[in-house]
Amino acid sequence: MRPRDPHEPGRVASTLELFFDLVFVVAVSVAAAQLHHALTEKHIAHGVLSYVVVFFAIWWAWMNFTWFATSFAVDDWLYRVLTILQMSGVLVLAAGIERVFADEDFRVVVVGYVVMRVAMIAQWLRASRASEHRRVTQFYAGGIAVVQVLWIVLLFLPHEVTIIGWALFALAELAVPVLAERQGRTTPWHPHHITERYGLFTLILLGESLLASANAIIEAVHEHEELPPLIAISVLTLVVTAALWWIYFWPPHHAAITSFASSLRYGYVHFFVFAAAGAFSAGVEVQIDVITHHSKLSEFLASFTVTLPIAVFVLGIWWIALRRSADRVVNIVVPVGALLVLFDPIIPVPFVVTAVLMVAIVAVLVIRPPITVGGEQ
Repeated sequence: MRPRDPHEPGRVASTLELFFDLVFVVAVSVAAAQLHHALTEKHIAHGVLSYVVVFFAIWWAWMNFTWFATSFAVDDWLYRVLTILQMSGVLVLAAGIERVFADEDFRVVVVGYVVMRVAMIAQWLRASRASEHRRVTQFYAGGIAVVQVLWIVLLFLPHEVTIIGWALFALAELAVPVLAERQGRTTPWHPHHITERYGLFTLILLGESLLASANAIIEAVHEHEELPPLIAISVLTLVVTAALWWIYFWPPHHAAITSFASSLRYGYVHFFVFAAAGAFSAGVEVQIDVITHHSKLSEFLASFTVTLPIAVFVLGIWWIALRRSADRVVNIVVPVGALLVLFDPIIPVPFVVTAVLMVAIVAVLVIRPPITVGGEQ
């Protein structure tokens, strides 16, 4: 297992990486569904906190494998088996998400997470055997191992300090790459490959929103009295989802990771982008429940379950990828448009205005294409 060439021409996601992503479809879908149920029952704080906890585990496991694969991926049987072992951990984690939301029981989620991370330790140790990056890869393996012990300790801590322990151990996870990459030569990431992988995961998350749009039509078939508003929410969801896709893929993402610091910013801020995309689909489901009178949330509060994720998604992408490739007009329109979306609930028909604002942002992006960055457009 030798380092990959960070300038390898034509580098694209492998079929194994695409297969790996499929299990995350399951985990994200379960997390979004549980967030939807919590919000519609008006358990807002508990639902959001539980979602953040489980989504961190999903995102961090995915991201760590993705950055490892861009630097050291091979295609032999051992690499495949270890990757499939990580996939099994994702499925175990997904099975435990409902317990986190219902009873704040983290045991199954932690077990699934540790399975994923132990397999990742094996990958890093293997990379260290024949690599000029021996020191950094061994630090990754040791750092991940230490943090996994902490996660197991978390299961035995008093319930009252569980969230505090989670926050501290999550910070420890985030610190491992920061410290590891300072141990010598940094790992050789491939800009085009890594940003393609992020784009593919974004498509998975936006697919959840399209599913929510389809659910609105399905509900409309059974709820004849609420047919017009359900059809409207379906159409508006499609429009907004398409706009999110357009905004995300407008800038050349590979130009956003030109240094270790910028790669950290790109990778870590994507947590908010990904979590917001998943939460948007849950918000659409909440809107459907409000229309069909199955939600305990008021229309005003329910509107924020849609507008807040959209605003976070757009601001996140603007910050890490779009603003560097944008002119002054775009750099004003995009963040201001996101903030206007956030405050749409004060208007009687907020989601309609949200869709209009998103279309307006896309129109500006069409008129003013990305500026040249680093010799590429």
